Amino acid sequence: MNAQNMENVLTPRRQGLAVIAALEAKGDQDGLQTALAGALDNGLTVSEAKEALSQLYAYTGFPRSLNALGTLQKVLDQRKKAGIQDNPGKEADPLPADYDARKQGTAIQTQLTGKPFNYTFAPATDYYLKAHLFGDIFARNNLSHADREIVTVSAIAALPGCEPQLTAHVSGARNMGVTDAELRALPALLEGKVGLAEAERLRGALKTVLGDAHTPVQTVDFSVWPKGQPNTAYAQYFTGNSYLAPMEGGVANVTFEPGCRNNWHIHHKQVQVLICVAGRGWYQEWGKPAVQLLPGTIIEIPEGVKHWHGAAADSWMQHLTFHKDVQDGASNEWLEPVSDRQYNER
Repeated sequence: MNAQNMENVLTPRRQGLAVIAALEAKGDQDGLQTALAGALDNGLTVSEAKEALSQLYAYTGFPRSLNALGTLQKVLDQRKKAGIQDNPGKEADPLPADYDARKQGTAIQTQLTGKPFNYTFAPATDYYLKAHLFGDIFARNNLSHADREIVTVSAIAALPGCEPQLTAHVSGARNMGVTDAELRALPALLEGKVGLAEAERLRGALKTVLGDAHTPVQTVDFSVWPKGQPNTAYAQYFTGNSYLAPMEGGVANVTFEPGCRNNWHIHHKQVQVLICVAGRGWYQEWGKPAVQLLPGTIIEIPEGVKHWHGAAADSWMQHLTFHKDVQDGASNEWLEPVSDRQYNER
């Protein structure tokens, strides 16, 4: 789903809820600060922002929730000093004196899961889920149940190793009124505002629940080795998209999207060194079998050897590159693209 369609499906307010939830779970306070300001500008109230970040303690833990609430307070203080008057919003209505949290929570949990759910293995946890999470928290009406599931799904997508819970909440979100179109819009939003890994986890859950076509790809953490900017200067010599992040000492970090590779080429009067640092890819010399690139793989490419390198079809790949033994008149000779047949045969 492209960005325009995503904007037509998810309201700006719900986009804000999704992004701040994922960034809270990821622990990215700098990104969260920017996202909170944008969400407030796009109609999210202070009450709703507080509620979303407070609810998440049940899914991501108190430390992340409290850190995020502190960031929200900082953002609100900065905006107030700048003369921005944020909408405080409506606080949750008080619960009636005879409110039975466990009874109400059991009903909400049953609606979410589509059937009665009893966690007999850990009765205390079963009580906390029913009485506190779904009884006390979900009863607060300053966020709708659908809003809360968008928050939950987005946050769990940012938690590695929680795929079963993510799949369960994608299914539960539908039961709580989130449309399939809204769910399908979330991965593109998360990829653009939070990260590729988070979007890929959610795409996997959507494949399981909705049957959407999706081929999983191995992602890389761009907070370790930056993605850089589109490699437009050399785009004519690449099949697929690559990105360049210059580093000190003549070293460059090159990022390849899945299936991206450079053309056959030759380095004259210099030796190129490749150091794979993330993901999985391939290096091949003319007439020889391809060599797999994995983190830690080092390749020294002899002067005058025709070769190519790039990502695997199902994985992003990053490698550092630099030249050594550089002689006067050193140059690169770019040749023909690596055909799909050559790439697939390797």
